[in-house]
Parts: sequence; structure tokens; C-alpha cells
Amino acid sequence: MDKVLALEKLKQEMLDNKKLPLKTNLVFGEGSSDCQVLFIGEAPGAVEDQQVRPFVGRSGQLLRRCIRDLGWKEEEVYITNIVKRRPPENRDPLPQEIEAYKPYLTRQIEILHPKIIVTLGRFSMNYFLGREENKIKEILFSERATKICYAYFLPEAKITRDQGHLFLAGNLFVAPVFHPAAALRAPAMMEAFKKSFKNLPKILKKVDEMK
Repeated sequence: MDKVLALEKLKQEMLDNKKLPLKTNLVFGEGSSDCQVLFIGEAPGAVEDQQVRPFVGRSGQLLRRCIRDLGWKEEEVYITNIVKRRPPENRDPLPQEIEAYKPYLTRQIEILHPKIIVTLGRFSMNYFLGREENKIKEILFSERATKICYAYFLPEAKITRDQGHLFLAGNLFVAPVFHPAAALRAPAMMEAFKKSFKNLPKILKKVDEMK
């Protein structure tokens, strides 16, 4: 099936599923169905809920600007969230909400088949690196070290430690970075966020070399 049609079918399935938690607008995701890079956050915010688009608020503007600064076009990547609807008062997604949306994110990733997944923030990072089912995580690229390291699943995964690396989580290449909202709150995180973004082309090249 054509990727665009497959994504539309998946979106309609989600709209038809009245048992999914949260009853705000479904913010499915946007970008190229042939993307090499898939950006995944945790959940939509108020602006995203209003516009029914991912990452269009202040933090989203930072994300999109950083994407353009790499010479990439927004329409060449894909942007989405783990949970596709806004939690009340912008609270963190609950474990049961993440689990409810998990099958749909899994299928979305299978359809898109990106070369790398860039996780935005700790919830998205832990979704991939903190799950025992994903088995071994291999640190394939590091901003701070040249030695290749290995680790089993990371129940104590920490965004401050693990951002800027490239991991092999199951069969997915995952590159964690700070959430742009966190970067806007702290100058040190902003510096690390931008540095990690600048390394994404190197990470993409690394993945190409290993395939």
C-alpha cells in the first residue's frame, strides 16, 4: 500500500477508536512519508491542539528553525508525538495513555521506516531506551567520546546524560535530544540542544555507513 494512503488509514482508525484516552483534537503528525528523519515528542500542547498540527507553538518554532538551519526542509522530515492528543492542562502523559497510543505509533514508524528517530525530551527518549523489550542498546555515536560502548535496556535513562548519542534500540536508530521547550527554559540546555542538532547530519551519515 502507498505510504500516504497507509498513514491516512491509520489516522482514520485512530479517529474511529472511541476508547483511546483523551478527547481533544487528534494531532496525527505531518511531513514526508518518505522521511529519513522522524522527530517524536511526547504529546501536543494547547497551540498544537488548536491548529491540529505538531510542534507549532513557541517550542515548535525553535524545532522547525533548527531543522531549517541544517539545510533540511520541514516537509522532508516527519514530526509527531507518542500521544496524539493533548493531556489536560498540558500535564505529562500518563503511563496508560502512552500504552494506549503505543500500537499506533509502532505502525506509524513501520510505515514511515525512517533512517533515524530523533526523540524530543525524556518521555520520548524513555519510550525507546527504557523498555526492556527493545533489548540491547548500542551507543554508536557520541559527542563526548569516541569509544563505542554497549548497555542493556536503560531503566535509568537520563536525558542529561544520554542526549547527543546514537543508540540502536531494537532495530531502530534513536538519537535523543532535549525537548525544545526545555531548551527555551535554560541557556545550558539550549546550547546542548543546538549542539545535538548540528550533529544530526553526522549521525545520519553514520547510519548510512552501517547499512
